[in-house]
Amino acid sequence: MSKKVTPLMKQYNTIKAKYPDALLLFRVGDFYETFGEDAVRAAGILNITLTARNNGGDDVALAGFP
Repeated sequence: MSKKVTPLMKQYNTIKAKYPDALLLFRVGDFYETFGEDAVRAAGILNITLTARNNGGDDVALAGFP
């Protein structure tokens, strides 16, 4: 059974592929969120919590702030 990627992560991955060196932030509701390696970098730089979100099959690193 193949793993399904959420529409949000599909869009994130498409944009990230175009700008691989940029730290990509996505507005999700009232928060700005970043995922994967960007989340790890952002959490370290901004001293915010690193957590994970289920990506329709896999957990992906997540860091966000209001």
